[in-house]
Amino acid sequence: MQLILLLSLMLLQNPDSVLTAIGIDQKLDAVIDPATQFRDENGESVNVGHYLGNKPIILTPVYYECPMLCSMQLNGLVKALRVMPFTAGKEFQIVTFSIDPKEMPEQALEKKRHYVHDYARAEAGQGWHFLTGTPESIQKLTGEVGFRYMYDTYTKQWAHTSGLVVLTSEGRVSQYFYGIEYDPRALRYSLIAASNGKIGSVVDHVLMYCFQYDATTGKYSLAIMRVIRAAGITTILALVSFMVVGSRKKRLS
Repeated sequence: MQLILLLSLMLLQNPDSVLTAIGIDQKLDAVIDPATQFRDENGESVNVGHYLGNKPIILTPVYYECPMLCSMQLNGLVKALRVMPFTAGKEFQIVTFSIDPKEMPEQALEKKRHYVHDYARAEAGQGWHFLTGTPESIQKLTGEVGFRYMYDTYTKQWAHTSGLVVLTSEGRVSQYFYGIEYDPRALRYSLIAASNGKIGSVVDHVLMYCFQYDATTGKYSLAIMRVIRAAGITTILALVSFMVVGSRKKRLS
C-alpha cells in the first residue's frame, strides 16, 4: 500500500515525465533548412542541402552508441530495403544522423561499414550517409522534423523514440514511419510519392521508446522503475525499522 501511494503521489507531482518529453510530432510539408551543417563519416563538413536535389531521402535520427533500439531500427530498415526493388544510391538516399553531439565521424564510419555490408548492394556506399553534428545543428534538424528527445543524466543515455522520416528531393517532409519494423511496400510507395513531390497524410503510430537501458538485465525500463526501486527500498527499510522497534519493545516489557 505504501508503494502504491508513493507512486501515485509521484505521478501526480510529475506529469511532465520523460514519456511526455520525447516523441515524434508529425510536421508534414515542413521544409528542411539546406544550410544546416554536419560532418559526414569521413569527417568532411557537409550541409543538408548536399543531399537534396534529385532523389527522395529516408532520414533516420539515431545515436551510434545506443545500447539496443537504434540498432534494431537500422536492422529493421535494412530488412525492408533488401526486399524493395529500389536501391539506395539509385532511386533514393538514406541520411542517418546522430542526436548525440559527442559522437564523432569515426563512430559514424564504423556504423556505415556495418550497415552497408549488411545491405549488400553495390550502390549503397554512395547512397547511405552517416552524419554527426553540433548541438545546434542536431537540434535544428530534429526540430524541423518533430523528433523530440532528451538526455537522461541518471543512465547517461539519450531518451528517444524510434522512427524514420521520408523527405522529398527538395527537403520537404513527406511521410513518417514508426517503430523498428517497416513494411517494404509502404516504404516503396512513400518513396514514389516523395519523388513526385507529394506529401502523405498523418499516420497512426505506436512509439518505441529507448531509454534507461539496464546492462544487468539487458532490458529497457521506464522512468517510473527508478521510483519503484526507491519505493521498494523505502518499504524494506520501514519494515526493518518496524521489526527493530517491535523487538526492543518486547525486551523492555
